[in-house]
Amino acid sequence: MSRTITARAGRRAAAGGGANRWAVLVVLCVSLLLVALDATILHVAVPSLTENLRPGATELLWIVDAYPLVCASLLILFGTLGDRIGRRRVLLLGYGIFGLASAVAALATEPWVLIAARALLGVGGAMIMPATLSIIRTVFPDRRERATAIGIWTAVAAIGAAAGPVLGGFLVEHYWWGSVFLINIPLMALILPLARRLLPESRGSAEGPWDVLGALMAAAGVLGCVLGVKRLGAGEPALSALTAGPLLAGALLLVLFVRRQRRRPHPLIDMRLFSRAAFTTSVGCIVLAMLALVGLELIAVQYLQLVLGLTPLETGLRLLPLTFAAMAAGATGSYTLRRIGPRRMVGWGFLLTAGAVLLLTLMGQQDRPLLLTAGFVLLGFGLQTTLFSAYESMLSEAPPRSAGGAAAIGETSYQLGAGMGIALLGSVMNAAYAPGLADVPGVPAAASGAAANSLGEAYQVAERLGGAAGEALHTAARHAFVDGLHLTLFVSAGLLLAGAAMALRLPRVMECPVDVEAAIEEAAAEAAAPAEAKTAARCAPPAQSRPAGPAMVPGQPAGSPAEQLPSGASCPAPHPAPGPAEPMTGAATSGH
Repeated sequence: MSRTITARAGRRAAAGGGANRWAVLVVLCVSLLLVALDATILHVAVPSLTENLRPGATELLWIVDAYPLVCASLLILFGTLGDRIGRRRVLLLGYGIFGLASAVAALATEPWVLIAARALLGVGGAMIMPATLSIIRTVFPDRRERATAIGIWTAVAAIGAAAGPVLGGFLVEHYWWGSVFLINIPLMALILPLARRLLPESRGSAEGPWDVLGALMAAAGVLGCVLGVKRLGAGEPALSALTAGPLLAGALLLVLFVRRQRRRPHPLIDMRLFSRAAFTTSVGCIVLAMLALVGLELIAVQYLQLVLGLTPLETGLRLLPLTFAAMAAGATGSYTLRRIGPRRMVGWGFLLTAGAVLLLTLMGQQDRPLLLTAGFVLLGFGLQTTLFSAYESMLSEAPPRSAGGAAAIGETSYQLGAGMGIALLGSVMNAAYAPGLADVPGVPAAASGAAANSLGEAYQVAERLGGAAGEALHTAARHAFVDGLHLTLFVSAGLLLAGAAMALRLPRVMECPVDVEAAIEEAAAEAAAPAEAKTAARCAPPAQSRPAGPAMVPGQPAGSPAEQLPSGASCPAPHPAPGPAEPMTGAATSGH
């Protein structure tokens, strides 16, 4: 059995983990935590940022959207690059870029500088996110352990996303809006040396040249599609050149990218993965989950602050139940997946999340903390359950050599769904909110038009108007926003129910295929163990206290010969003991 243990340990060490694979997971989770924090930490700082930098409506959308859009467009490029040149190398470079961009964002004094810094943060995030997931795929070859690791990974992502408003609210109240970015710098300074020391280097297949043109086509295609959807969400005409142009160009580039990958002998992404129902369905479930919920989260933060009048810190604390529920779902996800299988886990996760969203439609003009807490708990648990099982199923369908590309597809789906969700649900919100301000008594048309841009701007316009007209505009804006929130929640619930139907294509059970190579090694080791034991017993030198005579074998009569060596086996030549004329070596002297 010693050979079996050695073989297993060798495979784990080769994977870059061994006993340290859990330490590797800790480093990767901290990396992901920083990226997830940055995706939501800005939300509660938007009112303070708007007051300080005075961005226009379009600039404000770009400040919020630049990070997820750039990150989504570059995930395939950097995920496949990591497969080629080393995932650890790409991850460490991403740390440096992320820290630099954070410093620029914190010190920005103009909206365009902040937009550029957020885009650079997206570049760093695109390097970090697929690398963390692909290294997990490599370090944890066993699916049961990998399920546990992915459960922790997804829980950390949820913790970061939910803790962002809490941390952001604290920083905005006590410092200034730029501190939400400045916090990244000391954390990056801490994680960088740990990653250099602990993370293993891993690569995928290095056959053939890296398809630079294909990577750029994928990046431009994703960016074009999301840009077009974002403009639609901002209320731009669907047939305008600035809306239809990016959409059509992005879709065309993605079609050409797929055709190019199918023709190449060594593609960036093995398109045969999409022929597997579990892989394709998992990707679709990730898109739908984020499409339904990320835009809703931004709207919910505005509801808590602008309708209920909570401070940024109070807003973050109200979202803590969502964090704790997500942690619970991640901690129990591996066990639940083994018990009920991917199909029921993803499907019930979607249904639970849809129920939570419908429960939140009971929100109104007055604060109802118990209702909000119950809704956020169900929301966090359901969403985390869905995302965990979808990620685990997707990654397990991909071979280790394509881990970077598969992780990039999953993260692209996540970011694409998030960007499209902000645009889609934002457009639904605007469509329901703006008409409510069209005919407010005593309010000029110009003021109504300005107030229709956002609830925050409506409050500013109402304050400038003052008197009865200002009060009427303030009240109308609050009612219109709540009505729009209800419609947005119903649309989100519909998308989640569609995800539950999609989950029916996933496998019923969590399949853990046998590692054929490991099984052969273990069988050979067990077969060889008896022969090795016999050889050792036959060839062992007699003990000092053993009297001379024939070897005694249990079960044999005294004086009978010992069992003979197996056919073809021979005793190794004994090392001569040091005699008086042979001095002891240093190794022997030291006891080694």
